[in-house]
Amino acid sequence: MFSPPLALASLSGQSDADWARAGADWAGCAVLGGIALDQPSREAARALVARDRTEFLPDDPFAFVDDQLARLEGVPIQAAFNVRSASVDPIRRVARICRDRNALLEINAHCRQPELCAAGCGETLLADSERLCRYVEAADTTGVTVGVKVRAEVPDVSLSSLCPRLEAAGASFVHVDAMDSEAVIEEIVDSCELFVIANNGVRDGASVRTYLEYGADAVSVGRPSDNPVVLERVARALESEFVTRW
Repeated sequence: MFSPPLALASLSGQSDADWARAGADWAGCAVLGGIALDQPSREAARALVARDRTEFLPDDPFAFVDDQLARLEGVPIQAAFNVRSASVDPIRRVARICRDRNALLEINAHCRQPELCAAGCGETLLADSERLCRYVEAADTTGVTVGVKVRAEVPDVSLSSLCPRLEAAGASFVHVDAMDSEAVIEEIVDSCELFVIANNGVRDGASVRTYLEYGADAVSVGRPSDNPVVLERVARALESEFVTRW
């Protein structure tokens, strides 16, 4: 799906085209965003800003997605966009933009801030799997390559049960915040044919090795994604592991 198999994971309000460009020497993919698309998710984002979190809140989120992706034309990195929505129609609309810009679309079923969950997006989608699958289906009908960002350790949510349903709905990849349960990657890999990106604590050779041994197809770096020292270390570890294994 991208090479090298290192993604830059989205950091709300920070992960824009300039951020992606800065990481292109080491990463094969950059997930911009997240971006709130509809009124409920945007109101939640405003509430987050009011308590000093950083969020993207452009006047027109769709124009923002298109502009940011346009700025990455010619940059040797696979662009992706992480999006939040409490309804399906904005997913379909942003999917067309990503499709036309040859970008991946990542549906956010990951963020756990109370404001976002109350709005019906983020982590709440993991428990509302029917709606999440509708989002995936709506995006897939546009021809975009669509995936979902998920989180482990959510009560009453089995990712190994959810991921085959996402695959059947049209998803091509799943981006997994493993939290403190790295072995969940193996459970997901065994349950489906999705391209699996492992996230959480990826900093060095040991963390890369752990996720690859569990079967991950790629890893992603979150908070240190603007740190070239960490990115180079992870990229070199991936290169070494892939040469050793294959």
